[in-house]
Amino acid sequence: MSRTEARSEGAGPFTTRLTWRLMDGRTAVWESRLARKRGLLTVSAPGEPEARPKRADTVSIGRLRRLNAIAAAAFTLGGFLFALGAGVAQFGPGGATGAWIYFAGGLFFNTGGYASLLQAVNAPRRDSESGSLTGRRWRWWSYEPGRIDWLSTFLLFVGTLVFGVNLLDSLLQGLSVQQTDRLIWAPDMVGCVLFLVSGHLALVEVCHGRPRVLAGDVGWWIVAVNQFGSVLFLVSALAAFTRPETGSLVNVDIANWGTLVGALCFSAGGVIQFFERP
Repeated sequence: MSRTEARSEGAGPFTTRLTWRLMDGRTAVWESRLARKRGLLTVSAPGEPEARPKRADTVSIGRLRRLNAIAAAAFTLGGFLFALGAGVAQFGPGGATGAWIYFAGGLFFNTGGYASLLQAVNAPRRDSESGSLTGRRWRWWSYEPGRIDWLSTFLLFVGTLVFGVNLLDSLLQGLSVQQTDRLIWAPDMVGCVLFLVSGHLALVEVCHGRPRVLAGDVGWWIVAVNQFGSVLFLVSALAAFTRPETGSLVNVDIANWGTLVGALCFSAGGVIQFFERP
């Protein structure tokens, strides 16, 4: 059975939506996020008012559901712990930093980031001949930088690992100002940039390369809320730079509040993610 590709959408080298006509006259539409998150593509016959969703195989659906639940729970709990750590730093007794609470939250972020990457690695792939999604054997890793979903989730996972370096170094005692900026602040900035780039790619994926508000799309809300949280994390990191001449932060209140509200955004995004499942 042959097919003819009708339209490809996306941005740059990335394809986020593909529409093609099957030999029997039906039209199939594959969307990157819909296939990865819900294991679906849509097929419509000539004259049908609405396209019909077509599910992937049962094994693939089960994988996607489990990975989605793990990622959603991890980001919900990780965001809550980050917010709690920022609350302790802002409102706790003098000298309180919430470092161990941050570290525990970072472990949940690591888990959520890797689960998100695994979801992209093991997402069912489109079969252009039959207009369906086909499962693949389970894999713990892949290298597919040409796929926008893989690249976005990979950068997210790497960002959580870099944050882990920042959080681990924050447990060290007796650091000089220069060591604090090099070992704690610099990884924090790198992690924030990785989160922002990952979020931008996720927005490109869900909006198919055209910036817009998709109020009826739960995936768009997850990405938008998380990206706002990433912006607040960056603001917090900029305010957390330690001035060499004074040994004090640029603005401790902005640093704490930026982290607190940004973390709550990720926690809220995790809660919403429970509803974006097969």
